[in-house]
Amino acid sequence: MTSVAPGICTSPVEVTNISRHGFWLLLENEELFLPFSDFPWFQNVPIDNILNVELPSAGHLYWPDLDVDLDLESVRHPKKLPLVSRLGA
Repeated sequence: MTSVAPGICTSPVEVTNISRHGFWLLLENEELFLPFSDFPWFQNVPIDNILNVELPSAGHLYWPDLDVDLDLESVRHPKKLPLVSRLGA
């Protein structure tokens, strides 16, 4: 018996796991972790809102249910490009 090769990826970005500390994004062959400590907009929201992520253009992530836009470099290097959240202020 032979297996069929996997199909073509239809989503350029996908949430692969969510934990109490943050969540993982798979972007082509790169996996990125977004800790809630650095990205508080995603903490305490419905899981479906986190799962609904889009890549409208190269280097740009968008969560339409949360109206959150993030530059991919700010996800890759959150300490170099700190974000300012008004949550909790």
